[in-house]
Parts: sequence; structure tokens; C-alpha cells
Amino acid sequence: MKKSAVRVLLIGAAGRMGKTMLDMAQNDREIMIAAQCDLGDPIESAMKNCDVAIDFSQADSIDEICRAALQHGKSLVIGTTGHSQQQRKTIEKTAHSAPVVLASNFSVGVNVLLWLTQKATELLGSDFNPEIVETHHKMKKDAPSGTAKTLAETLKAVRNTEIPIQSIREGDVVGEHTIILSGPGESLELTHRAANRGIFAGGALRAAKWIINKPPGLYTMQDVLGL
Repeated sequence: MKKSAVRVLLIGAAGRMGKTMLDMAQNDREIMIAAQCDLGDPIESAMKNCDVAIDFSQADSIDEICRAALQHGKSLVIGTTGHSQQQRKTIEKTAHSAPVVLASNFSVGVNVLLWLTQKATELLGSDFNPEIVETHHKMKKDAPSGTAKTLAETLKAVRNTEIPIQSIREGDVVGEHTIILSGPGESLELTHRAANRGIFAGGALRAAKWIINKPPGLYTMQDVLGL
């Protein structure tokens, strides 16, 4: 029996990531973009006829998105960054009743970087001081990036100290993150460079397919990848 395509509501369809996802979805037989929303469009009515909503819009939209998802019993994949503490609590509360994948970065490489960062910090010990340098295109609104914040949280969990982050906004850089671990007489650098937005779009579509029929809960991209 042929498996039905996952019906996706794409929120933020007119943005850079939204356009990339629309292009990639055209070549994915397991995905159907059932509806699209952008700034000012009603989300609740569009939520009715989808299986999962993918959000790459703005942080301020999250309350409306979560309300609509709960009202219609839909899954969420959230890639928007820059949420306030209160908005993060809204997402966590929604995950008590609906499956939600929340990720600051959907790239497979970045999620492996998170794993490597934790292991390297544990192995090198307190003699090595970590810092993060991240670079993005000049139009990116939030700084530090969501990925840099996630890397800092990973490092802080091991070192129990605040991690310095340097944010650079220039040109049309898709995304670059470097963790520098400086020790006596040597240093280690771990770097991920994104060449195009397809790596993020592909990961988000993978998450949308993965989350179908999952129990309520707050999941990460590492859950999706089985890391």
C-alpha cells in the first residue's frame, strides 16, 4: 500500500528558508505543501488541513501558531530562533499535548558538531577555555544565532560557566560556527560551514516526516537523527 504524503503547512513561506523549502518539497514525494502562510496571513484556518506545521517565520508568531496547533491537534516543527523566555515556555507547554520538534539548526552536520563539542570539552578538561565565533549574512536579525546559543548551552552543561560568543554579520554568509578550545601550548577548533540553505530545509522536512504519530513531547533534531 502506497504511503500518503505528509501534508505540511509552511509558515514563513516568503522568507529565505521558506522559499528553499518550497523548492525542495517539489522533489520529495513524501511531502506535500498543503498550505502556506506569511506575515499577516491567518494561521488558524490554514492549520486545519495539514498533518504538521513547519515554522520558519518570526518569534512573535509562536503564540498564535501554538494555539492553532493545539486547537486542531497538529504536530509542529519549529526552526524559528530568537524566542523570549516566555515564548519558550509557550512552546514547552504546547509539547505537553502535541509532538514538537524544536531546533536552532536542522543541519545534520551541525547536530554532529554539537555532539563532538560536548565530547571534546569533556575530554580536554578545565585547562582548555571554550569560546564561540559565529558568522551570518547581514540581514539576520538575531545575534547570537540560535545555533550559537545551543552550542553555548552544550558547553555550559559541561563547564558550568558562561561561554563567550562573538557574532559577525557580513555579506551573504549562510552560516558558520566555530568552537575554539584554547589550552596550554595548543588549541582545538571545530567548525561547521553551511554552503546553502538546502541543508536546513532538508533537515526540517526530515523532521516533519519523523514526527508523524509520535507521542506529545519536546524533541530535538538529535532525536530525529537518533544521535
